[in-house]
This record gives sequence, structure tokens and C-alpha cells, in this order.
Amino acid sequence: MGQFLVIAEKPDQAAKLAAPFSFTKKAGYFEVKPNTYFPNGALITWAIGHLCELKAPEEYNSTWKKWTLETLPIIPDRFEYKVTKSKYKQFNVIKGLVKRPDIREIIIGGDAGREGELIIRTILKVCQVNKPMKRLWISSLTENAVKNGFSNLLPEEKTRDIYFEALSRSCADWLIGINTSRLYTVLLKQNGVKDVFSIGRVQTPTLALIVKREHEIVNFKPEPFWEVEAEFNFEGKMLKAKWHKNNISRVQEERQAIAIANFCINKNVEITSIKKETKEYAPPLLFNLSALQATANKAYKFSPQNTLDILQRLYLKGLVSYPRSDSQFLTNEEAKTLPNILENLSKIDKYKKLLPSPTNSIINNKRFVNEKKVTDHHAIIITEQLPNFSKLNSEEEKIYDLVVRQIIAAHYNNAIFSYTTIHSLVEKRAEFISKGKVQIEEGWRKVIYHSKDNSPTDEDELLPLLSEDELGIVAKTKVKKGETQPPNRYSEGNLITVMKTAGKYLEDAELEKVLSKTEGLGTEATRAGIIGTLKDRNYIEVKKNQVFATTKGMLLIEALGESILTSPSMTAKWEQRLSEIGEGNASPKAFMEQVKKLADKLISDAYEREKEWAFNQSQVEKITANNPYNKKYKKEKTVVGKCILCDGLIIDHGTFYGCSNYKAANCKFSVSKKILSKTITQVNIKKLLTSGESALIKGFKKGGKTFNAHLCWDEKEHKIIFKFLHNQQP
Repeated sequence: MGQFLVIAEKPDQAAKLAAPFSFTKKAGYFEVKPNTYFPNGALITWAIGHLCELKAPEEYNSTWKKWTLETLPIIPDRFEYKVTKSKYKQFNVIKGLVKRPDIREIIIGGDAGREGELIIRTILKVCQVNKPMKRLWISSLTENAVKNGFSNLLPEEKTRDIYFEALSRSCADWLIGINTSRLYTVLLKQNGVKDVFSIGRVQTPTLALIVKREHEIVNFKPEPFWEVEAEFNFEGKMLKAKWHKNNISRVQEERQAIAIANFCINKNVEITSIKKETKEYAPPLLFNLSALQATANKAYKFSPQNTLDILQRLYLKGLVSYPRSDSQFLTNEEAKTLPNILENLSKIDKYKKLLPSPTNSIINNKRFVNEKKVTDHHAIIITEQLPNFSKLNSEEEKIYDLVVRQIIAAHYNNAIFSYTTIHSLVEKRAEFISKGKVQIEEGWRKVIYHSKDNSPTDEDELLPLLSEDELGIVAKTKVKKGETQPPNRYSEGNLITVMKTAGKYLEDAELEKVLSKTEGLGTEATRAGIIGTLKDRNYIEVKKNQVFATTKGMLLIEALGESILTSPSMTAKWEQRLSEIGEGNASPKAFMEQVKKLADKLISDAYEREKEWAFNQSQVEKITANNPYNKKYKKEKTVVGKCILCDGLIIDHGTFYGCSNYKAANCKFSVSKKILSKTITQVNIKKLLTSGESALIKGFKKGGKTFNAHLCWDEKEHKIIFKFLHNQQP
């Protein structure tokens, strides 16, 4: 039996790999009966994502446990992985199978990407097994794709370099993260900022972009401006227009605007030129992950992480292709399957009206089909397996629908608009401009923008039919006041785009040109997670889909200043070198040597930077107060007064007030902080210690009744008692 062992990345992925064959389920794996693909049968088991993780510093060297400056930089001689505690059970299943003598060959069946490669190969390394390997490389989990993949297994050396790339990335990120987080946490603590500061190669420059925007918004001073609008009458044909001079319509002073408006009223106006131009808009490119995340955020306010999770579920159901793709193109192979997929879609009610599409196939359309632009994965498309919509939840249906519409739109014609610009002159002096647009052909907009977006929005869109040199009269003028606006906050969707362009924030049309070569922050697979990390670390907050930098995030970026750690360029160079490792054109060893040198440089930079620190005290206090790790640091306890029994001090211990001579003189004075569900404040304890009685405290609860009382010190009994107002006793 046996011979082949397939290791998938996740349980449901393993189930999809077993589905085309007849199999029995065992504890932690499937046993596939002999078939044409596996003449002796096969075993299919699974990881649960990353089963192994890089060891913590103290596991290499016990002196590295404590966070001190003396131990930095922390650089292990060689990096080692260990099994993640919570995942031992499944690791042992895999280890047992891998070591079985009847298993002659192992098939790496992780997701077809760097991460999948790292997950499976690391497990095999930790198992210390050396058996021949092959690689299953597929882009979707439908039955056809799986069978096809198993008949075309790749030799293992074909994907070995992307394993080195992923391994180099994770070790280098570990080195920079561990060293800089400790470095800045300790330095900031010495400067009175008590909190743990996590720093990372991708998260920190991303945070810097958000903080930069935060400063732009905070420092923005709105400036008022005025514009002059007019309505002209050309023998009953009315035209709205706006005053401008050299294409600038805003004036800085109200009196000037009023003067222009008054000058123009009832004067003659002449049309000096009418320009018409037609513009064609091609259908949008197909989705890669970040484009889909940005679209879903705009349309449904889904967070990037949520979009990725939903997409992953659709992928595991076999309904869409590999989700973490960074390409927006297809190869001929996939383009061939689309006509058939569209044919299937036309049977679904909500797509009936859109199909058949004007174009039957996009195979010759370079905008969508381009082998050269597909690296590991093609654009995200749906598979030939149509969903049972009753089994999709509403979120899954929305994401599926976005992908479907993007594909249908690619088979539609360009959308065409006609733009008209009319220039006119009042009294041969004052220039006015009017603009209008008319949709000539709806094209692909029928598929993606639902009809409400197609109706003319601005009133000035439909212009009357006029000709050059026509004369009229200024019927109305008005002065409109406006104010300059601060830059917008990023939404989570913008943030994905901003990370991708490393802060060169561009409109969609230009995006395509700039992004041909990646120099963004993070990879398609990691961006959503990075945003999640920034939230978890309390560096950013997202309210109503708007991203805000917190005090803690602002302070960290201020502390780092103009550092390599905050600039996207280090990450860009780093990603470039890593992709060279993945292509087999650069040495992982040389790269790691550079990273070690960088760790040294970052340490000396930090000492230089520290000399310039001058933090705002209220910010520092705010961070320290909100710090979840504070309990660890709280050595300095608050003194609330003198002990009544001895010469000790009464200290706030968090849950009770007690005497500092508790150990030395066995002084028993203590008061619980909570008495009958009422918190006793420091103010009341101080009062009790100085005058023998607290203020009236309202709301003690006992046996379902509530009462008010003073707390008093009973000299005889040496204990705290209640002192009631008349007839208030419970």
C-alpha cells in the first residue's frame, strides 16, 4: 500500500484533493484506494497552516530572555523551527506517516505559492526526513484541476527556490523584528514611555504612511474661497456657467467675487468656442487580491482581512481560483475555459440579462490574456463549478458576484462618453466655462455600475444646443462660498492600495502603469494581515471604515524619525532581492549577511536618534495609562496616606489598600477596594486616614437592598465599620 504521501496545507484543502477518488477517512488523513493516478493508492494528510514556527530568542540562549540593550543584536548562528504548541497532534500524525517505510515519495500539496512551500517543507525539515519529493501546483480545487495537477506533478527542484525565498523572508523579518522591537521598547522605557513597541519591516513603514496622513489632517488650516456662477439666456436656451481666469475659478476675497458678479449681471455674453471630445473607457482589469479587497471595501465596507477570508472559503468550496494572486491577467489555458463558464452563468437568474455578452472570447485580447504577466498565479476568476446559491451566505454571495461581474465586463465593449466644453465671454472681458457629458455607449458599465450610477448626476450635464458666436444675456449671477478641505483619511481599502504603491497614491487609471514592477509594502498574501497587526498593536484604530493613527502609533513614528525602518524603500529593495532569490538569481546566504549588518546599523541609528527625543508629556502619560502590559511594570505603587495603627504608609495594591509595614512589623491594617459592590476611591481612603471617616458613599448593595453610609475607623475594634445616616440602616 501507500507509496505516495500528499501533504496539503489545510484540512478542507486535503478533502478537495481526495474528493475525485474513492477514499476512506482515517484519524488525521485520507486513504485513497488504488486508481489510474495512484496505481498503489495514496495517503493524503494536512497541516493546519503553519505547524512550525521560528524558535523564540531564549530557546537559543537563556540570557536572551530578558529585554536588555546589552544582549543586542540577537543573532542566532542558524535559524531553527519548532512545532507550534497547539498543533502537536497533527504534526505527530504527519511525522508518523512520513516515516512509514511504505511511503516512498512525498507530494508537497500546499497552496501554490511561497507560503505553501514554506509550510510543508518546514514540517518535513523538522521531521528530519529525506525522501524523494514532487510538487502539486494547481490554481483551483475543482475536480478537473485536481486530476490535472496529479497527472502533471512538478519535480521538487522546480519550486525549491521559492522555499528559500520564503525562508529568507521569515528569518530576516524575525531578525529585524526581534532586535528593533526590543531596542525601541527599552530605550522608550528609559525615556518614560512604558509600553511594548513592536516594530516590523512592513508594518512600520505602513504605520508611517498613516501617521503622515494624520499630521496632514491635524495641521490643515481651511482657507475660504469664493466662486461666481451665472446663468445665461440665449433666446430662451439657458446655459449655466462658472467664471474663471486662466482656468482658476476660486478667488480669495469675497469683495472681488461680488464685484465680478455685479459687473456681469444683465450684460451681453458671447460663445467663443465649443469643444467636443469623445473618450472611450476599457473594461476594468480582472481582479488580483488587492484590487478585489479595495473594491469590496468600497462597495460593502468589508475589511481586507474579511474579504480574504471569504475568498478563501469560496476557494476551498472549489468556486473561485487561488485567492492570493497578484496577477490581473490570464494565460490562454484559462481564457479557453471562459466561454463555457459564461454559458453556465447565463442559466442563473441574476446574470441572464447580461448574457450572452457582446464578445464570446477574450483569448486574443492582450488587456486580459498575457502569458508574460502571469507569474505563479493568474487573475482571480470563478471556476466551471457553479455554486448552489442557497448554500452561500450573503457575504460569500457578494464577493462571488464581484468576481463574476468583473469577468462578464471583460467580454463587453468599451464605455463611450462625449464631453462638451463651452467657453463664453461676458462684455468681452469676463471668461466663463460650462461643461457637460453624455453617455454615448453604456458598454461594460451595464455590468459593473448598476443603472443608478449611469443617470446624469450633475445638473449641468445636458447642455443646450448652441453654436459658436451666438449672443445672449446674463440672466442671473451668484457668489458661492467654499472652503479648502483637508486630505481624506484612508479607508482600509485605500490602505491596501497605498501599501501596494508604497504611498504613491494614484487614481485607478494610472495605477496600472506604475505597478508593473512591484515595489510596494508587503505581498498580496500579507497586506490584510499587516493591517490587522497594526490594529492589534494599538497603533491604528478603524472607525466607520476610516483609519486613525493612535497616540501610541504617532509616538513610535516620532521616535523613529527619518529611519530606514519607516521608509518604504528598504522594503522595496528587500522584496526585490527576495524575488531574485525566488527566481534562483540571488544567494539567500549573502542576503542574510546583509540583514545582520543592517541589524547593527539600526542599533547605532537608534542611539543617535534618542538624543533628539523630546516627547509631549501628555502623550506619554496617555500611552502608559492605556498600556496592557503595565501590570508587569507597576513597581511604583501609589501611597494614599499614613497608617492609623503604626508609622507605616498605606499603599494602593490594586485590589486593596494595605500597610507598607505588613512584613516588617506584621501590621494588619487593610481595606478591600470593593466593599459590597462599591469601589472605594483613593480620595475616600485618604479622608478616612486623616479624619477617621470617609465622605458619604452611595450605593452599597446587600441582600438586594441598596444603602448609603460613611466608612469609619473603629478605635476599639481596630476595624472599618459603616456609619449610617438616621433611618438608613439596611
